[in-house]
Amino acid sequence: MSYRPFRSIGRFLLAASAVSLGVASLNAQTAPAAGTTAPSGPNPSRVDVFMGYSYFGAHGQVKPAGIAFSSVDEGAIGSGAYYFNKYAGFEINGMFNPNGQNDGLFAGYAGPTFRAPMQNFTLFAHGLVGGVRIGGPNSDVPATYEHEPYTWGVGLVAGGGMDYDLPWFNHRFGLRLFEADYRYTHVDYGPPTTVPTPGVLGGRANLDGAELSTGLLMHFGHVIPPPPITYACAVTAPTGTIYPGDVVTVTGTPGMLNAKKPVTYTWNSDGGPVSGTSSVASVDTKSLSAGTYTVKGHVSQGVKPGQFADCSAQFTVTAFEPPTVGCSANPSQVNPGDPSTITAAGSSPQNRPLTYSYSATSGSISGNTSTATLSTSGVAPGTITVTCNVVDDKGQTASQMTTVTVSAPQAAPVLTKSLCTIAFDRDKKRPTRVDNEAKACLDDIALSAQRDPQATLAITGNSAPVEVMGKKTPEKEKKAAEWTSKYAAERAVNEKAYLVTEKGVDASRISVYTGTAGTDTAATTIIPTGATLDTTGLTPVDETAVKAVPRKALPEKHHHKK
Repeated sequence: MSYRPFRSIGRFLLAASAVSLGVASLNAQTAPAAGTTAPSGPNPSRVDVFMGYSYFGAHGQVKPAGIAFSSVDEGAIGSGAYYFNKYAGFEINGMFNPNGQNDGLFAGYAGPTFRAPMQNFTLFAHGLVGGVRIGGPNSDVPATYEHEPYTWGVGLVAGGGMDYDLPWFNHRFGLRLFEADYRYTHVDYGPPTTVPTPGVLGGRANLDGAELSTGLLMHFGHVIPPPPITYACAVTAPTGTIYPGDVVTVTGTPGMLNAKKPVTYTWNSDGGPVSGTSSVASVDTKSLSAGTYTVKGHVSQGVKPGQFADCSAQFTVTAFEPPTVGCSANPSQVNPGDPSTITAAGSSPQNRPLTYSYSATSGSISGNTSTATLSTSGVAPGTITVTCNVVDDKGQTASQMTTVTVSAPQAAPVLTKSLCTIAFDRDKKRPTRVDNEAKACLDDIALSAQRDPQATLAITGNSAPVEVMGKKTPEKEKKAAEWTSKYAAERAVNEKAYLVTEKGVDASRISVYTGTAGTDTAATTIIPTGATLDTTGLTPVDETAVKAVPRKALPEKHHHKK
């Protein structure tokens, strides 16, 4: 019977080519386009090391003796794969199956390997070629005694499997759920003999087999380098204007950090001491002058490019603004000796503490707060200038002035004076005539006018209401009111006429009015220079409409004898 090992080799190569083309097609469909950013999803390892259990199911015979190889239940497998990219790599594989029933073999292979990484699982396929050191099949039965020593042959492997990434230790470990390989081995033991034979049986073997494996997988490195660390800085406090002495807070925002690695932060500045070992730093500005300063931050998870980043942020220190002050006096006009309260309305734009002081051109001033008291004791009438001063804790000052007027002593007010009043209730027939009973009063009035030649006189005539005779009608009531007003005016005019004609008082010095006293009287008021007559309730008399009645007695009555 003839054996054709190359037919098996052809089948192996065909299977390996099919697997390789399938994985390459998957690679072409899922690989990112050149020039794009790193693909999203899993970041496969650079190196995989696998160690595990192996079962070899043999199918083949040594020809021409026809003695079959047995399967090997106990075995070990180890491999190491280095990946050039996410999908393709090169693998070195070692298989150890020494304890078969009548045989054993050790093999080493190398060749391309391909994978399709997913979120937690990875499918892989490989095609390997190498050397196999195989011994057997052997028989110790006397009738079939034979022995095949360990001899080197050639081997081919084609297959694949599935890995599962364990979530612990940063996905450092995985499980090879299964690896199933077709394994072909060809070996030449030398010239064949017949059994039994005490020597070497010889012959050739084309051994097909299935290799099933499982075990532990270890991952090292990554084919896609991690994205570089980024770092951005910003001044986060204070949010408004910065003045000397304010503490400036700078906050750094790192990106793309590896959560499994420690992070180191450092800070420096070209102005003011910087403190902080985290992503937040503080700058003390109390020693800084007005100007713009830069704070620089550095974050690091290593010394390799992409494992560190820098950032910077600027802040501007503004000089303190000087204070302002307003100055006022209350009252602003005082009599000699009276005090005035001075108020200074000081303000600092940065709310700096303020100190107050005052000065005055006359008098004395006391107080060191926002109010002070100006004393004018002994100060002559005139204007006093008061200066309000403020100074902040930085030595910046402001001043403002106000004035207080000290008035001259005022003269006593000039008042009008009521003189005597004339009654007109005695002469019922001539109720407005100035009679002799009034002469004494009028003489006193004239004397008062002579004593003060600059003074004027005001005569106010009054009248009791004139009664309506008989039945009252609107017309009668109107007529009675006119007579009441007429009597009052005539009494004032008649008194003036007496003073002018009989006492020589200048008529221009006398004014006449009607009043509302409701009595048949005439009241006289003297008005010195500077005084003002209160004309409330008074009505000026139109002297052109009222004729003075001469002051003369009634004719005497004559009695006729019977």
